Amino acid sequence: MEILWFLLALCLLGAVVGPYVLRRRGGIRQVAPGSPDAADPDDYGFARQEELDLRMPGPDQDLLDVLDVVQGTGAWRAASQLLAGTPKESEIRWQRVQAFAGAASLELARQPGTGGAWLRAWRAEAPKDAGGAAVHAEFLVQQAWRTGTVGTDDFRIILEEARTVCGEAALLAPGDPVPYIVELAVARGLGYSHEQFDQVWAKIIDRAPAHMGAHIAALHFWCEKWHGSREEADRFATAAAARAPQGSLLAALPLFALYEHLPEVNLVRGFYESAAVTKAVGGAMFAVHAARADDPVLAHVRHLLVLFLVRMERWSEAVHQLVHIDGHVGALPWTENADPAAEYTVYRALAVAGYEANGGSPATLPH
Repeated sequence: MEILWFLLALCLLGAVVGPYVLRRRGGIRQVAPGSPDAADPDDYGFARQEELDLRMPGPDQDLLDVLDVVQGTGAWRAASQLLAGTPKESEIRWQRVQAFAGAASLELARQPGTGGAWLRAWRAEAPKDAGGAAVHAEFLVQQAWRTGTVGTDDFRIILEEARTVCGEAALLAPGDPVPYIVELAVARGLGYSHEQFDQVWAKIIDRAPAHMGAHIAALHFWCEKWHGSREEADRFATAAAARAPQGSLLAALPLFALYEHLPEVNLVRGFYESAAVTKAVGGAMFAVHAARADDPVLAHVRHLLVLFLVRMERWSEAVHQLVHIDGHVGALPWTENADPAAEYTVYRALAVAGYEANGGSPATLPH
């Protein structure tokens, strides 16, 4: 009987993994990285795994320059000046706040007690700096999720402090949606009622009604695994996509809702050929084509598209997305893994293997 269960488990594993490593017409043969038959990332202009930037979804040279200064010298005023010159309602301000907070949090994890000293200095020396307060609030949120366990006293204490700092940041920067966007993660962790959440959301919508980053953060709250349901998340995403202005990436929000409710184990081979997946991917592809090339959220959508396009075996389209985002992996779905760069590299290898199995090569790489 035990052997029967073992064989059944092997069959189930094959059903799950098979679609990603085998193509219906001809196999995609996995080879060792050093093999002469292995695709070389350099041939495609792709970065090697160890060179991938975990901090951001896409390039932001001004931010990288400032991060180098801040982390190299502790001169936090460079970060303050960059945020002060970034429009309050812009997507990129939210991303920069996240990046500064994430940099400080990772420093502290690597150097307990001393890492992120520049953020402590920033808050101590300029307590009325709105940018510093927003970064501090986001830092506390990231610390809670990175070091605590949901529901524990330590987790709640950190998020309670984050909520207090969110309030301070909001008072320091009237009209800035970022403190309220930070609070969306607090709401998820502390289990706000739907009425409490709606009050925070209303303040964001008043300030930045088409803010994609805010909508992605809010979507988490409405998901089945948190404080909503699959239906509520779909309804939220569909409504946002329907009212999206021309060129807005909100049209891609249903794909994020779909991702949040993917089955942990998919035993249905045709799932990624279903109408629901095809429609959500189609909406995201439309949004990508209609968006401005410099839209800071564009990379977020492209990263998620890579996962779906690979699973749908749409290899050429997946490689096309990779051309635009390679080098950075600080986005869903990779950041939900313990090693984002490794997870991204696996999907990139599958995309390239499928692309080459169907006649593609670096010479035919889409640009």
